[in-house]
Amino acid sequence: MAATTVKVSVPGNHLMAGLLGQRDELLRLVEDAFPNASVRVRGNEITIEGDEAERAGSVFEELVLLLEMGQSLEAASVRNAIEMVKADERPSKVLTDEVLRLARGRSVRPKSSGQKRYVDAIRDNVITFALGPAGTGKSWLAVASAAQALQSKQVERIILTRPAVEAGERLGFLPGDLMAKVDPYLRPLYDALNDMLGVDGAQRMLERGAIEVAPLAFMRGRTLNNSFIILDEAQNTSPEQMKMFLTRIGFGSKAVITGDTSQVDVPGGRSGLAGLERILAGIDGLTFVHLTSRDVVRHRIVQDIVDAYERAEAGSKGGGSQGGR
Repeated sequence: MAATTVKVSVPGNHLMAGLLGQRDELLRLVEDAFPNASVRVRGNEITIEGDEAERAGSVFEELVLLLEMGQSLEAASVRNAIEMVKADERPSKVLTDEVLRLARGRSVRPKSSGQKRYVDAIRDNVITFALGPAGTGKSWLAVASAAQALQSKQVERIILTRPAVEAGERLGFLPGDLMAKVDPYLRPLYDALNDMLGVDGAQRMLERGAIEVAPLAFMRGRTLNNSFIILDEAQNTSPEQMKMFLTRIGFGSKAVITGDTSQVDVPGGRSGLAGLERILAGIDGLTFVHLTSRDVVRHRIVQDIVDAYERAEAGSKGGGSQGGR
């Protein structure tokens, strides 16, 4: 049987340079991902032969589309594109969905298919739970979605909150008044806001009350209307706190709850996220999105670390021994 042959024509030398990468670095990533495909480059045409020619050709076609849309390619984005094509997904649809336009023409976009599902879930639901390991963009994309909703006047304010729980520390040991004490716990949310809106822009919105940052305990007794509410690090809520928070949501509001169930620091381990998906299953307008190590967008070593911990935990459970995090 004749081997499959696929040809990809690249329109323009400038796109070809971006497609192959410096010293053909990006080309080699595709070749390594499809060992049963032979890739030859001549001028502006790429010829792929072999059993995996169609998949490898699809990767090149999608990368060309990304370049034509103004995206620049780097090793991480090419790896993500390869994984998406292998999963029968189209990177040109996933990676070009603009969540928020930043200053100087920059944009916040999903960087994986899991992140795209997460962004879509936020748009389509009143309450979205995002569960996954560190580095998957849970808080970042939630803040970006909130900033977009505020800019487009879908909501009147953003409310960011976290439980003030941390391993090995208590608020009483920290200096200052109450807000000074909780500030370290809320710092990651401030950082995301500053990245999205600029330090001055975020400060102005905080001063006029368009953005509110507060510990979870301050939510009790309130009804939050016309707001985009983000509860970060929700694995460190108690079941009672989680119920309290979910029943604060009022008319015209959206809520995003993020958490990593492998990082529970609640005394006694009574996390408000434990078993919650089973309890809330079937509620219209509420959904759970599970992100994995495939969605990690920090340094590649973070994905390797997450995978290593997951293997260790699986081995610990299988062997019946107690393992530490």
